[in-house]
Amino acid sequence: MNFLEQYHALMTIIRKEITRCVRIKFQVFLPPVISMALFYCIFGSILGRHIPTSYTSGVAYIQYISPGLIMMSILMNSFINTSSSFFGSKFSRSIEEMIVSPMPNYIILLGYICGGVFRGIVVGILVVLMSLFFTHLQVQHWVVLLAVAFLTSIFFSQIGLLNGIFAKNFDDISWIPSFVIQPLTYLAGVFYSIQQLPPFWKSLSLLDPIHYIINNFRYAMLGVEGQTLTVSLLVLVGLNIVFFMFNLYLMKYSKGMRQ
Repeated sequence: MNFLEQYHALMTIIRKEITRCVRIKFQVFLPPVISMALFYCIFGSILGRHIPTSYTSGVAYIQYISPGLIMMSILMNSFINTSSSFFGSKFSRSIEEMIVSPMPNYIILLGYICGGVFRGIVVGILVVLMSLFFTHLQVQHWVVLLAVAFLTSIFFSQIGLLNGIFAKNFDDISWIPSFVIQPLTYLAGVFYSIQQLPPFWKSLSLLDPIHYIINNFRYAMLGVEGQTLTVSLLVLVGLNIVFFMFNLYLMKYSKGMRQ
């Protein structure tokens, strides 16, 4: 396939993924916004008024948790979109038709990743708009914010693809968000500063990669806790490259691609 044909193939997959999200928009976009609104009500408005700013790097508690809630929405929805969509293609065997077509595997991967990024970023924007009803947000570093948001959505879209490749049934695409991503997100310091934790739990949080993603996003929005910014961004770029190459390899050789 020449460049123009590859471009049209990529845009076709992206269009399919976006259409899929828009067609079930109330199932895709509404639940995460409602969930985050409940977090704002319970943790921000009710509990937050009793937490001094000395525990949250000098900012109001409801502002402190905002970047973490937004990022939690982005990464979770990026993952869910690619894992469910890719496995659905496997289940219907349409992915096999795409693999045997002249279309390169990297075009297929890029199409699904763009679909995950679309859903993650749109949900993130909706959560930001919803959060304005509860608190005032002012972005301190726009370039960092956009870089972290897009790199994170790409990364978790690729993890979702990895899950979709190995999944054998629909149950296999639900346990990773519930038993891996969600616990790691809560351990990452969404609702608290890890500096307030006992030594053991603080050390455990420092091993959590999502902690650094949320810290970078918090720095971009609030200007606090950005000590590991450069290293974290470089690691995130490196992980995206590694996972893309690994998914590309699995697309060609994994038995999980063919039921």
